[in-house]
Amino acid sequence: MSPKEGKFNPLQSEMNNPAIEPVVKKYDELRYQLMPYTYTLAWEARNKGLPLMRSMWMHYPTDTIAIKKSDQFLWGRDLLIAPVYEKAATTRKVYLPVGVWYDWWTNEKQSGGKTISRTIDLSVMPIYVRAGAIIPLEPIRQYTDEPVTEPTTLKIFTGANGSYTLYEDDGISMEYLKGNFNLTTINWDDSKRKLTIESKSSGNRTFKVELIPQGIKKEISLKGSYSEMTF
Repeated sequence: MSPKEGKFNPLQSEMNNPAIEPVVKKYDELRYQLMPYTYTLAWEARNKGLPLMRSMWMHYPTDTIAIKKSDQFLWGRDLLIAPVYEKAATTRKVYLPVGVWYDWWTNEKQSGGKTISRTIDLSVMPIYVRAGAIIPLEPIRQYTDEPVTEPTTLKIFTGANGSYTLYEDDGISMEYLKGNFNLTTINWDDSKRKLTIESKSSGNRTFKVELIPQGIKKEISLKGSYSEMTF
């Protein structure tokens, strides 16, 4: 082993590994797609003191199993992340609290209140989304400030009512301290299949909307500060 292949450096045999590069690309792209979700979490952290990465007990304090889980966590309120930490593992046990959950990768519906076994490989880290979650996704970027022309997508995980507030500012200045930011409140009425969007700022804006697991896709135009749509 060369000095450069020491304890804190990757093996040369693992550099530019064709099996790993597509996996890294996949999660890099997911990071950029989830930027509006994560940016809103940072706003929540500043205003409410809530961390971005949360222990299960924060949202499920009465769940005697969830409060003991130390090998999975919540990213914000809605995403449950179960990192794979065993070499060459082919399955990963994941505990889902009571409720309805969806597999992020397949949209498969799962009932909670139990531990499930998720088939995995090198490219799959189990991610689950609770019913009622509204997740904003942006087009894939190559860097944070890269301009994009496609509208933000709202993935609505049906099966429960949902509410989400999307935070946005200019991303570069301290103007948000002067109140120069925008809040967009998005509500989903599951029984009526009705989506309402209300923005602090008036103006024209389009969102793509996708219902999970139905796969129904529509566009909704926000004209002024309020818009609604029934699916």
